[in-house]
Amino acid sequence: MNNIILVGYMGCGKTTVGNCIADLAKAYTFADTDALIVAGQGRSINDIFETDGEPAFRAMETALLEKLLSENTDGFVLATGGGMPVREENRRLLKKLGTVIYMRVTPETVYGRIKYDTTRPLLQCENPMERIREMIRTRDSAYEAAADSVLDVDSLTPREAAGNILEIADRIGANK
Repeated sequence: MNNIILVGYMGCGKTTVGNCIADLAKAYTFADTDALIVAGQGRSINDIFETDGEPAFRAMETALLEKLLSENTDGFVLATGGGMPVREENRRLLKKLGTVIYMRVTPETVYGRIKYDTTRPLLQCENPMERIREMIRTRDSAYEAAADSVLDVDSLTPREAAGNILEIADRIGANK
């Protein structure tokens, strides 16, 4: 399928860069899996986590990927939730959906970007910086396993990252 799938830890810029890709390459339409789940559920991610728990949310992510595949979704740049690639089943589904790019970022960059964001349920804790470090450390191998390519984005502007991702996706697409 001709889709670009962006994976990486929360705050790495998937949504911002995904929108830039859609602006630069008019062949793509932007979508965000978290936003699709919120729209489908009619409630916030915080609400889903509080009411149903993280496992239920992860199941919703898998169901969404299966739906996108069954509908032969094509021409999308898709920003995924930060935990989506943790499930092995999701990694397999993401690869079927298109070219997967891991937007790698340091914990310090993440913290600087999202330290005041209260919509991140997994960071509502005593020491968010340590939580970010721990989660990136534990998720890194899942992100790498899901990805066709890894792009370090700490020092890139969203537009630079978007341009790099389009080049990577073109190169990978030509070799698939």
